[in-house]
Amino acid sequence: MKDVYVLDQNFENTDFVQFPLEKGEYENCVFKNCSFEYANLSGCSFTDCEFTGCNLSMTKLTSAAFRDAVFLECKMLGLQFNDCNAFGLSFRFDGCSLDNSVFYQTSIKKTVFENSKLIEVDFAECDLSNAVFNNCNLSGAVFDNTNLEKTDFRTSVNYSIDPALNRLKKTKFSLSEVYGLLYKLDIEIDKNS
Repeated sequence: MKDVYVLDQNFENTDFVQFPLEKGEYENCVFKNCSFEYANLSGCSFTDCEFTGCNLSMTKLTSAAFRDAVFLECKMLGLQFNDCNAFGLSFRFDGCSLDNSVFYQTSIKKTVFENSKLIEVDFAECDLSNAVFNNCNLSGAVFDNTNLEKTDFRTSVNYSIDPALNRLKKTKFSLSEVYGLLYKLDIEIDKNS
């Protein structure tokens, strides 16, 4: 069966669990209030696509391609982004919940995460250089051997990053969250002084 090619389509209020998305290439498409929970998007390609208010939790992403994809107000729990097609992998997240997702060993330079929950997300061995974490909650997120050069954390909270295990050249932090860099030293910082 030949893969489909879909251009400039809008999908709204569609349950892709009950009615699976056809395998193929989707370009400049909009998915609004759709459910992909536990769906299989393996081998699908999304270029310049926008997902708004969708539930993509636990979706299977083996060899799925995301190129300049935008996710707005999406629920995206437990996604294995490390299974995606690495070629041209690029996306932007705004207002999303990405708790327990895995970006292990992905190269996602310049990725923008805004107003998002990234609780216990695995960023180990990622290239996040020049990425922006704007107003994000990074509680329990794993940064281990991660390239964070020129990454901006100034407006985000609850991160724990070991400077000895990560590349931090010209990385931006706020003074109020500097404890996230010193947590391993077992020192006390007086936030009132």
